Amino acid sequence: MSVLRSMALFLCLILWPSFVFSATPPTCASIAEVKDKYFAQNQYNEFIDELNSYKDKDKLIQPCIDYYKALGRYQQLKYLEEKQSWDDYFANGNTYREQILENANKVIVQVANTDPLKPKSMLLLWQFHHDQQDVLTEQALVDLMTELNVYAKEANDIELIKETADKLLTYEEKSSARLAYKLYVDKLVASQITEPQLKKVAADFYKEGNLELAMSVYDVYVEKISKSLILEKFIGELFEIASLFVYKAQGFFDMAFAEKIYSRIEGLGQKDSFNQETIYLRALNLEKMHAYKDAAKFYLSLTQLYPETKHFEEAIYKIAMINAYASADINEAKKYFEILAVKTVFTSHVISSLYQLGLLTQWQGDLIKANMYYDLLLRNVQGKYAAIVALTKERIKEIQETKPISYNLKTFLDLSLKNESSLIESNSAELRSDKYILENKQNANISSLVNMPQSGCNQIQLQYIWSGDLGGANPTVMESNFQGTYVDLGTKEINIVIISPAGAIDRSFIMVDVY
Repeated sequence: MSVLRSMALFLCLILWPSFVFSATPPTCASIAEVKDKYFAQNQYNEFIDELNSYKDKDKLIQPCIDYYKALGRYQQLKYLEEKQSWDDYFANGNTYREQILENANKVIVQVANTDPLKPKSMLLLWQFHHDQQDVLTEQALVDLMTELNVYAKEANDIELIKETADKLLTYEEKSSARLAYKLYVDKLVASQITEPQLKKVAADFYKEGNLELAMSVYDVYVEKISKSLILEKFIGELFEIASLFVYKAQGFFDMAFAEKIYSRIEGLGQKDSFNQETIYLRALNLEKMHAYKDAAKFYLSLTQLYPETKHFEEAIYKIAMINAYASADINEAKKYFEILAVKTVFTSHVISSLYQLGLLTQWQGDLIKANMYYDLLLRNVQGKYAAIVALTKERIKEIQETKPISYNLKTFLDLSLKNESSLIESNSAELRSDKYILENKQNANISSLVNMPQSGCNQIQLQYIWSGDLGGANPTVMESNFQGTYVDLGTKEINIVIISPAGAIDRSFIMVDVY
């Protein structure tokens, strides 16, 4: 008797999904539930068989069955590609693709604009075309966004709008995702949500790392409180929001959004509301987003308003660097480097200023004075700053052997300091680090991006001329990125010149800070 019971229990477990469907009429919710169980086991053919067995049971759920057929085949193709199950993929792939298109399109023509299956099916079709990289991808996206707008006006399921925006964002369709998030936020606001609730929604999205949606909600929140709060409290809220998005070593940030909020505060005539720390954060944020001249303006304001600030040496050093390598104003750069060079406590920024003064003076041809700066540096490093000591010794050797500055560095200096508009393309090179604030001995991944004009079918061969403090790395001219390890404390500059067969395209530099 126990054997018969065990066999019955075994059969029930195997056939459970069929029993669920056969016991009660299927619904969209029950199909979705069973779908999760099949998908968890990658049993896509079995799931499709279940759906086919119910095609005549209830015409009202036929669109739902069609949608899940399309989704099942889509997920099956993805699974076969991931597992490289090429026998099934090549034998049946075209059939699966036809079923995706047939079933998704059947849903679209069958259901009303208020039915969530319609935008779901259009999203699935767009994903399919996008994955196939076919000519219908662009039109499928247009169709999806058109339908999403209609759905947002006529339906109340705002979570579906958010889910669609999330999916677009995972595909890096940022502009479309932004539009979809706006639809979501508009629906959210239309639901008569209160200002504190709206702020919490924005904060929750920020904590999730969904910055696009967080920024969209914060934009709405800012506009609402601008009409309800007194100016002092409004400014306080703006500073709080900016502090979330400003550049930081850890956590989520969006430098452009932070600057947008800071600009809003300044535009309200509240420049005096910035204190020592917020001026520094704004300057640092602008520097890391490569808005160098604006950054220098705020670093200078910081040192003038708060000469005792702990950020004084860093700010002065960066003002000098920006004057030299962003503005090509060598005299102004040397003026600020000298402010630090005369100090008697030889911190990292003082030592770096001595090196920069020696380098600029060497480039100008005053080798005696350059040697003086280098000697002063070596006498006061006190066994620290090994990387800058190595660079200094290279420069001294060049002077002693009457050789020019090393090719990579001289190429960067020439293009940066001569202030000539002789580059083939302006603002076409961008240098990035995955981290701009590092701990001691932490790695940084440095990469260059080049925006080149279209050149037909021929790929232009580029060379990458690296210089500065490369964190012990030695990238070749063919490498557009490298990983450096920064041991010494202070601000480290990384330089690049991009060269094509026609000549120099552009140059760029960044600064990373090691604490």
